[in-house]
Formats: sequence, structure tokens, C-alpha cells
Amino acid sequence: MIQGFYTGISGIQAHQYGIDVVADNLANVDTYAFRGYVAEFTSLFENSETTALSSAVDSTIGVGSMLNTITMDESRGELIYTERSTDLAILGDGWFGIQGEDEPIYTKDGSFVFDVNRDLVTHDGYYVLGTVGNNFSNGVLTQKLADVPLGEASEQQKLRLPSDLIFPAVPTTEVDFFGNIGIEDSVRVISAYAVDAQGNKNSVRLEFSKSDPQVLPGSQWDVTATAQTSELTTSYDPLTRETTYHPVAVYDTQTGVVSFDASGVLVSSTLGSLNNNGTSVTVNLGTSYEGIISSSADLSASSASNGKESGELTGYDINKNGQIIATFSNGEQSSIGSVGVFHFANDRALDRLSGTKFMASSNSGSPIFYKDANGQNILGTDLANYRIEGSNVEMAAGLTELIILQRSYDANAKSITTADEMLQKALNMRA
Repeated sequence: MIQGFYTGISGIQAHQYGIDVVADNLANVDTYAFRGYVAEFTSLFENSETTALSSAVDSTIGVGSMLNTITMDESRGELIYTERSTDLAILGDGWFGIQGEDEPIYTKDGSFVFDVNRDLVTHDGYYVLGTVGNNFSNGVLTQKLADVPLGEASEQQKLRLPSDLIFPAVPTTEVDFFGNIGIEDSVRVISAYAVDAQGNKNSVRLEFSKSDPQVLPGSQWDVTATAQTSELTTSYDPLTRETTYHPVAVYDTQTGVVSFDASGVLVSSTLGSLNNNGTSVTVNLGTSYEGIISSSADLSASSASNGKESGELTGYDINKNGQIIATFSNGEQSSIGSVGVFHFANDRALDRLSGTKFMASSNSGSPIFYKDANGQNILGTDLANYRIEGSNVEMAAGLTELIILQRSYDANAKSITTADEMLQKALNMRA
């Protein structure tokens, strides 16, 4: 009878722990990236009531139960759609790293945002850890990168990005012209843009006129190429309130002769390159029918050129590879950082700080990065942007478990009451 008290009390204590665990899970059913926990129980020592070695009957009497351990449920929660590319969800194994007071903290919650200082932070203000690219300096992008490789896991730092960044101008080195200048004896003009080393968008202008005399078969055209400012510019003096008009500035002029055969195909050109405010630009008139022709078909003209104007930073996004992409006003993009995804030998041994935040322990091992066949650090998992992982706790399963634990708790409480009644009867009988 006395043993009944100990058995019931141990059962109440164990199941109270289990109820607390399930209650905490249910309280966080709407918490982003919450990891639920499962209580595991074990029996205390049992007393055997038989010495028959061959008996098939379980003749042991338990002496109670106890909480063995509380383990993390590592299943992934449902993905929730958002409207921010900075929101990330880990689709496989791994943890995001955020900066704690003394050492890094790890979480599955990827609800990130850029603050006013262009630092990537969590929704509650923790700095996100990753690798910052070395492709910018003094507010200027020094190299356009498709991705920034991850550094070592122990070297990850706050993702502090420049609030102002310029994509430098790329000077034009070649201009390609296409079209049909016809066969009539009249002036034809084709223009294209060309960016100089200072980032100015200038104009390369070709003017065609028939040569005199013509040598048959075919035709010959004199061509004048001019590199100049693209249009009339103005400047305003606020003191005098006067506007000054600046005429088109000509940087270089070159002349040559282009010859076409009887079918209108370009066969030769003596036109050289142009000096576009300090940058040499090659004028390419094409070959065969891929370029400038002279035929009786409809007139047409088009052009293409390399080079790019400078651009100002318009914002940052994060892609599904964890790369932080800077977008510029000239349409260019470049990666300037990458978000780290950390891995552990034993995820369940992480020390829990809260429902979504954990720290490394001696049993979990130190954080590491996976490596590819070339020894390069990689994420080791897929990410989904515009997504946040929800809690992995299911309401229905949690309520069912709570009912089971509550009934077990009541049964243990009843066993104490029964033991007490039996003890009272025994005492009364003895009296």
C-alpha cells in the first residue's frame, strides 16, 4: 500500500512534466520556426513476484515512472508565403546564425529585414551572420559577382552592407550598326550611344552619302563618323538666374569609304575607330547581310553597343541560394554577400534559449559548413525566399496528447486516493 503512494506520486510528477511540454508546444503553435518538444518517460525499478524462470506471465510490479528526457521534434513546419525576398526558409538541414551577446545563436526563423543602416537583422533586432563580399570599396562596386563564396564557419560576421553604392560606368569599346541605307543618292544617318570613361552617355553618329564617281558593279558610299555629346546641355546659375546653353561637343571625327557589291552586301570599309572622350570605340558595320547593306528594300537602321552607364543602389534582395543581391538604377545586379547556413553533428543536443533560438553545446558539436567536391563551403541545403517556416506543432496532435497525459495524470492521482483508502481500512481493521 505504501508503494502505491510512491508509484502514484512519481506518475503525477512525470505526467505533469509531459503536460507542461505539450502546453508549451500548443502555446507556440503560431510562432515562426518553433521547434516542438516530445517528453519521453521510463519506468523505475520493478519488483519481481515470481521465481519461475519459464513463466510466461509478467509478474513484476512497477514502482513508478519518471521523465527520461525531452527531445526536439526536428520535422519542418509548414511554409508560409510572404511578400519580402529577405524572408527565408530552410528546406533541409541547417540553421541560420545570428549574433548573440557573447557567442552566436542559431535559429530556423528566417524572417529577416534590412534596417535603416542596411544591416540584415531578424524581426527582433538580432544581426544575421554570413559572409560579406570584398567587391566594394568606398561606396563603389569594384567587381560584379554572381555569388559570394562562404568563408569559414568560425569567421562569419554581421551582414553590414553599404547604404550607398555605385555601379561604376563601363566604357563602350564597340558599336555595331545594322540596317539598309538604300540605293538612292541621298544622305543617310544612323546613331548609337556610347558611354565614355567618365560615365557620360555620348553619341556615335554615322552619315552616309554616295561617292562620286561610282564604280560599277555595286556602289560606294562616303561615311563620316562622329563621337559627340548626345544632346544640347544647359546649366543654371542661381545667383544670376541665367541659363547657359552648351552646344554639342565633338570629341572625334573620322571619315572612310564603304563598298557594296551588286547584291548590296558590304565588301569593304576604310572607317577607323573613334576617340570617345578618351576611350577608343570600334565601329563595326558587319559582314555579309549581318550589318549595313545597300539594297532597294525598305530603309531601316538599328544599332547595339557594349558599355554601361553608372548606376545608383536601389535596394537589396536575397535569392534562394542565400546570395544578397544589390540592384542598381542602370539595371545591373551583383552579389555582395551570402547568408550562412550552419550544421551540427547532433542538432537535438543544442541548448535551447527559447522556442526558436538555440546555442551550441559540447554534445551538439561546433557549427560547420558543408563542402563541395572542390572543398568550397556551401549551404548544404536549399532555401526558399518569400517564405517563412511556421511552427512544426500540430494543434490536433497536441490536444490529443494533452488529453492522454491528463487522463494518465488523473489515473495516478486516483491510485494515491485508492492507496490511502486501503491504508485507512487496514488501520481500522487493526484497531
